[in-house]
Amino acid sequence: MDSCERISNQKPLMISRRFAPLFWCQFFAAFDDNFFKAALALFILAHVVGERGAALATLATATLMAPYFILSSLGGELADKYDKAKVAQRLKLIEIAAAALAGLGFLLGSTPLLFLALAAFGALGALFGPVKYAALPDFLTKDELPAGNALIEGATFVAILLGSIGGALSMQGGGEPALIGAVMVSLAAASYAAARFMPATPRATAELALDFNIVRATAVLLFDLWRQTRLWRLGLVTTIFWLIGAVVLALLPTVVTRELNGSELVVTLHFAGFAIAISAGAALAAFLLRAGIVLLPAAIGAALGAIICGDLALTLATIAPASETAQLAPAAYFAAPGAMRVLIDLMLLSAAGGLIVVPSAAALQAESKPTERARIIAAVNVLNAGAIVGGGLLVAILQDHGAPMWSLFLGLGIFAGASSLWILVAVVSSPARELRAIARGRAA
Repeated sequence: MDSCERISNQKPLMISRRFAPLFWCQFFAAFDDNFFKAALALFILAHVVGERGAALATLATATLMAPYFILSSLGGELADKYDKAKVAQRLKLIEIAAAALAGLGFLLGSTPLLFLALAAFGALGALFGPVKYAALPDFLTKDELPAGNALIEGATFVAILLGSIGGALSMQGGGEPALIGAVMVSLAAASYAAARFMPATPRATAELALDFNIVRATAVLLFDLWRQTRLWRLGLVTTIFWLIGAVVLALLPTVVTRELNGSELVVTLHFAGFAIAISAGAALAAFLLRAGIVLLPAAIGAALGAIICGDLALTLATIAPASETAQLAPAAYFAAPGAMRVLIDLMLLSAAGGLIVVPSAAALQAESKPTERARIIAAVNVLNAGAIVGGGLLVAILQDHGAPMWSLFLGLGIFAGASSLWILVAVVSSPARELRAIARGRAA
């Protein structure tokens, strides 16, 4: 019986205990994270005025991202040393307490308590990251990894969208602190409940000694990844996805509100389109990889990203600057020249991202040794966090120096094009063979 026949005789992933508990654990956790972030952002805007409010907003981002540099190594070690399901359950139990702390912060109107809760969410996310991605190969066959990754990535972005909308709605009219806290604790409890159903996993490296020297442990992780050339390159492919995605998401509100004069509702519609499109792109990648993991779709995704960014740059360079003083509602906005084209481009760019991340994540999981898989993923998470922060800082500096929006997308397109060529040369084993394999529906 070949791999395709084995998979066809198994339950669909979404109703299988091998996968569904991890899926829902991640979904509820991502929903809770982004519900909290959106509510906190509006809380800061409502309670802190002037430059201090802007500074706190920046600090909030740093508070959430910093743990990925500090704790990813420990998360990888925990996931390799212990049963990943048990680690996930303990982390999600602690997350209920973090959610309760956030609720108390809203109830008391305490910014310090809210930031403490935000740091806890960031730390728990950094520790959980290696667990969820390293557990997938324990739960799924190699041929199921593309579909599993597509479902996880697509659902995560949908959860981000829904959580962000929910958090924003919860603060309408000043918000109801008790309700916000109840929602956050309920979501954390749902994530914990899902984790309780995760099957036990073998202890990959039970004899591993935990290294609590964070700097040394992180350096060792990155060096171990770098010396394994194939895994290092696969990690860089996922980093390319996160860099492009982070820059686009950072620029999107400015494009809509300042370049095209759209309202906040229009921004939300663009985020919705972004989430839906990346889910579609991830699903397409899983279809192309249905019989085996190949990396050619990642190169194609990056090439498409380059073309789409070029079209975005052209559109933004040629449309007239927004002249309306009042922000446009959806109907008026999409009737304006170039607006619909921008939305379509952003959705296509998002779908192209799905083509990049699903093959690279699946290959990284499949090709890592089981005894060090979680630590490899932890090292890649550090790279991803560095790309997100570095990309954001670079864009902020360029904007501060007056770089027009179209030039930023042009630069991103050039980066995507160069990335596509690099993936094709350095990562794809044989473009012709992989293309034939995709066409025939079996592995190269």
